[in-house]
Amino acid sequence: MLDHITLHVRDVGRSIAFYEHALAPLGYIVKAHHEPTLGFGVDDGTPHSDFYVSALDDAALAPPPTHIAFLAPNREAVRDFHAAALAVGGRDNGAPGPRPYHPGYYSAFVLDPDGNNIEAVVDWAGWFENHR
Repeated sequence: MLDHITLHVRDVGRSIAFYEHALAPLGYIVKAHHEPTLGFGVDDGTPHSDFYVSALDDAALAPPPTHIAFLAPNREAVRDFHAAALAVGGRDNGAPGPRPYHPGYYSAFVLDPDGNNIEAVVDWAGWFENHR
């Protein structure tokens, strides 16, 4: 089980603005302030953050692209995530819809300002029901 993930970016301000909007439909807010690192987490009344965005030590370096999938509560949130991310400069990398990974898998993909592949996914129930 993971406690948190830190994504290193070239322009932390631009990335914070991107993730504030893109993750809002999934219930994420900025919770931890460890300048220049900011932590995001579900608005659950606790200080726990599970996704952090931090500046690269050398902004000239290109971070390797990373894939991160956020759990969405429903398909509407997946669609809202995709629209919100595109509205703040994300690039489409897979429109909302079912995927062939297993029955019930529904997700959307966007590329963030640094080219990281960010996914919102919902409904793993089909997989669990078919693997009992």
